[in-house]
Order: sequence, then C-alpha cells, then structure tokens
Amino acid sequence: MKVSPEFELRIQGYGLTTAEILYRMPDHPALLQSYIWQEYDLFPKFPNLRKFLDFWSHQLDGVLHTITVAHNRLIKPAEFRAVDGSFNLH
Repeated sequence: MKVSPEFELRIQGYGLTTAEILYRMPDHPALLQSYIWQEYDLFPKFPNLRKFLDFWSHQLDGVLHTITVAHNRLIKPAEFRAVDGSFNLH
C-alpha cells in the first residue's frame, strides 16, 4: 500500500505552512496586492518559503511589502483528551 507524499513529509518533520504575501503592484506601487502561498515546510527555518521568496525578489516585478506566516507549530487547535467519566447536571 502506497502512502501519500504529504504523509511522508509529515513523518520527516514537515508541517503545513501558509504565508500571506503583500506586495506592491508594479503598475500601481501605491496599491498592495495579496498572494497566499501554502506548502509543507520545516519549522523554524522555512527553507521552501525562503526559496520561494528569493525567487520572487529576483524574478518578479512586485516589490514585497509584508509576509505573515502561519505554521502548525506556531498556531494549532486546542488539544483534547479522553475523559473516563461523565457528570450529569440537572
């Protein structure tokens, strides 16, 4: 049975990373445009995100303004634990 590539990345320590990138539009530098980037990456150095941002800054015309990063180690849902009993309130 073959496992998904995402599962293999998770086993290697990768986590889902989302970056909101605000950049200046080349034709209208006073306006900001938003771009959402999402990929599996390693916390805390984010090599894939850094590679993408390096490509952006060297190959694309839109000047980077702000980058906001969310990662499953930075933000995660509350943890639940099993409870052995229950209490009824009337």
